[in-house]
Amino acid sequence: MGKSSKDKRDIYYRLAKEQGWRARSAFKLLQIDEEFNIFEGVKNCVDLCAAPGSWSQVLSKKLKSQDASKPPKIVAVDLQAMAPLPGVIQIQGDITKQSTAEQIVSHFEGELADLVVCDGAPDVTGLHDMDEYIQAQLLLAALNITTHVLRPGGTFIAKIFRGKDISLLIEAFIVCQDYQPPEGYVPTMINPMLDYGYGPDNELTGVNRVIVPFISCGDLSSYDSDQTYPLELDDKPYVRLDPVQSPIAPPYQTFLDQKKQNRGA
Repeated sequence: MGKSSKDKRDIYYRLAKEQGWRARSAFKLLQIDEEFNIFEGVKNCVDLCAAPGSWSQVLSKKLKSQDASKPPKIVAVDLQAMAPLPGVIQIQGDITKQSTAEQIVSHFEGELADLVVCDGAPDVTGLHDMDEYIQAQLLLAALNITTHVLRPGGTFIAKIFRGKDISLLIEAFIVCQDYQPPEGYVPTMINPMLDYGYGPDNELTGVNRVIVPFISCGDLSSYDSDQTYPLELDDKPYVRLDPVQSPIAPPYQTFLDQKKQNRGA
């Protein structure tokens, strides 16, 4: 490899390895907490679309209980299998199913979650309109199940893809605090379908058309995950680091098996 890398993850990807996080996305949740203090008083927490588990890692290390006999409960949900994490209850399930919501709540002993987080995203295709649409569907599914498991006054955090007309920021996070469902509201697990456009012809009106303020954390002088930087920083030689947690079912497993057979031949 040359003096620079085409892997745009190199800075935070490397820092995640050095600090023991499964993925660089851990820093995003840590930064959100610095800005909004989302972990204070949280006893029950849900991590949706959790694999490979970096946000669950952050939650397990940052959530503290005043009662040593009752540590905070963290439930991680994903369709994929995830390597175990100490202090994290794992559910391999579909967030669009009522049974998954019921399974989550069953771990909270009659209570609901204080915090629900979701860093889920589809495998991007490069077709931005399609990627944004699919991400919106995933976000609506996460919001749907959240209405079943989040207590009034709780917090919901999720990743969104910003529209094509936004040139500076592509990925962003919504931070919804003090959840207050309408009086008499009954959660329902409908199939989320986003049929509205983004322009002025949008059919939503009144309170449903409210635009949530967007806040940018940090400043523009910090590392940008969408840029490419040299691998040698501060005159320090580059040393390759192995992943903190190797994939348990990598899509390139067939290649690895063939490579092992060729070595033995």
